[in-house]
Amino acid sequence: MRLLANENVPRSAVDALRAAGHDVSWIRTEAPGASDEDVLERSRREDRVLLTLDKDFGELVLKRGRNASQGVILLRLPGAGPTDVARLAVTAIGSRDDWTGCFSVIEKDRTRMRPLMRVTAID
Repeated sequence: MRLLANENVPRSAVDALRAAGHDVSWIRTEAPGASDEDVLERSRREDRVLLTLDKDFGELVLKRGRNASQGVILLRLPGAGPTDVARLAVTAIGSRDDWTGCFSVIEKDRTRMRPLMRVTAID
C-alpha cells in the first residue's frame, strides 16, 4: 500500500510499515513543517493514503470538504507509545485492503471507516 505518513507518525511505525512491504513516504524527512493543506495535496498528488495521528484532518476532510480522495487513516491510540503505535498500525493496515477512498479511524479495539466523495476534474 502507498502511504504518506504525517510528521507526527513515529519513526518506529514508518519503519515497521516499510518492513511489512508498504511504500511509505514520511513528511518528517521529506517536507517537515508542511501545512495540513499541503500534506493533503501531496497525498492526493502522489496517490498515497495519508496516515496521521492529527485529528485536525477529520475537520479538514469531513467538515470543510477538503479533497482527500486517496483516503486518510487516523490513528487514535491515546497513551500508546511508539512501539505500540507501530504494532497496531502494521496489524490494522495489513488486515484489509480497502483503505483507499475512505476516512478511517484505527483505535485499539476497532476500526471505523467512512467513504469519501471522490473529486474528479471537469474538462
